[in-house]
Amino acid sequence: ATGTPSRHRGHPPLPPPVPTARPAFSVPGVRPTRYPVSKKKTGALKIVLPVIASLLILVCMYLIWMRKLRGRRQNKGHMDFGMQGQLSNSDEAYNQNSEFLRISFPDIVAATNDFSDSNVLGKGGFGRVYKGILEGGGEVAVKRLTKCSDQGIEHFVNEVVLIGKLQHRNLVRLLGYCIHGDEKLLMYEYLPNKSLDYLLFDDAIKSMLDWPTRFRIIKGIARGLLYLHEDSRMTIIHRDLKASNILLDADMRPKISDFGMARIFGDNQQQANTRHVVGTYGYMSPEYAMKGVFSVKSDAYSYGVLLLEVVSGLKISSPHHLIMDFRNLIDYAWNLLKDGNTRDFLDTVLLKSCSLHEVSLCIHVGLLCVQDSPSARPLMSLVVSMLDNEVMPLPTPKQPLYFVGKKHEAEEGRDNSVNTASLTTLAGR
Repeated sequence: ATGTPSRHRGHPPLPPPVPTARPAFSVPGVRPTRYPVSKKKTGALKIVLPVIASLLILVCMYLIWMRKLRGRRQNKGHMDFGMQGQLSNSDEAYNQNSEFLRISFPDIVAATNDFSDSNVLGKGGFGRVYKGILEGGGEVAVKRLTKCSDQGIEHFVNEVVLIGKLQHRNLVRLLGYCIHGDEKLLMYEYLPNKSLDYLLFDDAIKSMLDWPTRFRIIKGIARGLLYLHEDSRMTIIHRDLKASNILLDADMRPKISDFGMARIFGDNQQQANTRHVVGTYGYMSPEYAMKGVFSVKSDAYSYGVLLLEVVSGLKISSPHHLIMDFRNLIDYAWNLLKDGNTRDFLDTVLLKSCSLHEVSLCIHVGLLCVQDSPSARPLMSLVVSMLDNEVMPLPTPKQPLYFVGKKHEAEEGRDNSVNTASLTTLAGR
């Protein structure tokens, strides 16, 4: 047979054509086949897809939140574990037989009346200090360190480890500590006369500090530093000695406080360096302020500044008109001592109670301590000897140089503050 063969009977019919995507081009004369789409299916997709997308977003947000929460808990656990580890590694400081205890947080809350503002004794760079009354009626001072602060953690551990090993009548006594979540608290003996700067620089009450009292305070601070530098089991550099860190008990006995920035030296170590200079501008020695070098001689410098403040009743940062237009308090003291006119340097409220010989001795010792070269400054053992032996011959202090920071940052605080200062460029005047 010729022509197109016919379909054989009995064969199954050919399958329908498979739908394909619409071509991107069209053939002239041929109309493309269109396949209808269900309107119900399209409407369902418009509802389901946004719901699924919203659920996925919510799940992702929940997972992210849970991960952050877990990280915070782990960090908190690591922080507490790290503090406990440092405390436990300090032998006596964490020993159950030591003189202070770990105190429960509820007991501290009860003692301070839930940290009432009416119980605030002072505040500084690392938190507030509250007066507390224990269940038995004993009075204490509670330092509540700032939460979530790396410096606060270092300050806390430093205080516990150092003060736990120190016992001296001219050092503040730590009674206990508390770690409760983010709370880090230190409990000290309560000293009713507050800090030295509270009395010394207030014209209305500075008369409470007559000359015999001030002379005892000067000697007591020197003995406390001597213990830190030479007589304790460790050589300890305080690094933030100033009037606000000297507390006074009921008998006006001075006690050095705030060891948060203190450092321990080894047996043969003479000095150390740091990139992060801490302390209070004006009390810092030149080598520490400019190079970050600290030693027992940098503490001696701070003591010299403090001694001059106690004698004069003026702050190291006093305005020029209060120190007779001299460049600073040190310059003022040196010029008066050179001219033999130490009476003019004396706080006016002391004129009736002072011994001019003792006043001249203190000014002389203070100027020896603030000499620019660390090697020229006396050790605290020599300072104690000079103050106790009034007939002892004294070396002549060198005329001090005066440095001005072109750039410095300092946080001023009234009570128990810890300041930082960064001095980058200094020039002599």
